Amino acid sequence: MDVTQTLPASRSRGTPALIAACLMALMFGLEISSVPAILPTLEKALPASFRELQWIMNAYTIAVTGVLMAAGTLADRYGRKRVFLIAISAFAAAALACGLAPDATTLVIARALQGLSGGAAFICSVAILSQQFREPAERAMAFSVWGVVAGIGLGFGPIIGSAIVALVGWQWVFLVHTPAAAGTALLAFVAMRESRDPEAERLDLGGIATLSLSVFCLAYFITQGPAFGFASPQALLVLALAAASFVAFLIIEGSVSRPMIDVSVFRIHAFSGAIIGAAAMNVSYWPFMIYLPIWFEAGLGHDGLGAGLVLLAYTLPTLAVPPLAEHLLRRYRPGAVIPAGLFTIGLGFVAMKLGTAAPSPSWLTMLPGCLLSGIGIGLTNTPVTNTSTAAVPAGRAGMASGIDLSARMISLAINIAVMGFILVEGVRASLAARLPPGTDAATLRSLAETVAAGAPFAAETGLPAALARQALADGFGAVMLYGGIGVWLLAAASLAVFARTSGSKGVLSCQAR
Repeated sequence: MDVTQTLPASRSRGTPALIAACLMALMFGLEISSVPAILPTLEKALPASFRELQWIMNAYTIAVTGVLMAAGTLADRYGRKRVFLIAISAFAAAALACGLAPDATTLVIARALQGLSGGAAFICSVAILSQQFREPAERAMAFSVWGVVAGIGLGFGPIIGSAIVALVGWQWVFLVHTPAAAGTALLAFVAMRESRDPEAERLDLGGIATLSLSVFCLAYFITQGPAFGFASPQALLVLALAAASFVAFLIIEGSVSRPMIDVSVFRIHAFSGAIIGAAAMNVSYWPFMIYLPIWFEAGLGHDGLGAGLVLLAYTLPTLAVPPLAEHLLRRYRPGAVIPAGLFTIGLGFVAMKLGTAAPSPSWLTMLPGCLLSGIGIGLTNTPVTNTSTAAVPAGRAGMASGIDLSARMISLAINIAVMGFILVEGVRASLAARLPPGTDAATLRSLAETVAAGAPFAAETGLPAALARQALADGFGAVMLYGGIGVWLLAAASLAVFARTSGSKGVLSCQAR
């Protein structure tokens, strides 16, 4: 049973609370989507290597993953509003540290701190919305608005990041969040209701540590493996540590009375189907947004602001489509809407691959695939969140929200590394087929990483521009194929799991509890 304040939230208080939660979603989304658009700038300004660029993104996502379940448990036990206020204050400080970072290493560390605090604040805001709006219709409205605002952050992030870099410098992509977070904290302090789960027990430190270590080691293995060899003792040791940590996590979760991840919720088919959908989006759409600006700038020849404008075709549907997705969710069951959205993302990736392979690739050949992918994510994103949080008892809202976001962030962190590996390997294979036989393997890999990072072809590599651009197109084609096939496979898995429950009755019954 969940305990909240005895006085019901009035509309005048509920609206500011919703605004505060939406502002957090906006900032969280901007920190995911605006940073990829400035990676080519960071490469030159810091400077940063291709692997360091990957870690600037992955430090954030891995840190988010590490804090999610801890924040959900702490919020359930000590109060969701209280933890939210602490987290968003830390987020403001971390944003300041990012903006003042003098080099890539410092920025990676600051991004990790930003991920820890941002993930905690984000997960608390989702749980707070679930408690602030208890009626199914009001909750659906709140999450619909929240989804639109999150879509604004994700959709306009590339153009906002590019515009900020052009006007005042890359530092302000981060610094702008310091006053915004401070204002959000003040609004939340005034408007949000406190809520907690009195049955929440102690923090599952063992589960948190082992899961975070497993994800970090796997991402490190994929990212750094090419440098020291996947079959080298160092790589195998890291991989073994990842596997051992995950096994330890499973053992710990099965032995504690109140685990970080309560596996019993996965018996709720609506919840499991939604979680598969959460992971599927981050096998395809979201990690690819990190690399897509490189293709638009280096492959198609746009400048930073132009690439940001072109990226709107990929991201703007996340703003326009969520209200339609909520309407479809009320009219049909989640087991139809979520897999259909995932399938549409896959269609978009196939269309983008065809556009990349066109005789004269341009933003026009990429446009259909970008739009289809964006429409698919818009159909999937908000229904996944709404379905997963509504499918469990209200007292476990923090835990459910944590599992939802954990599935997103774990799959995102791993697939940032996987897509980067596929991109470099695709470029390397293309160069190997076109360069004179006998080119040194180390030289070939160095050239591939330089091309994959989007460096000026002639200046940095000495390769003919046409050859380097074709190699980059081949590498991106391989990434697009991976994203399309991956999301289709998980769409089929989600459909199969949803099919085991009786329509939307399971979700509706949980909403009523």
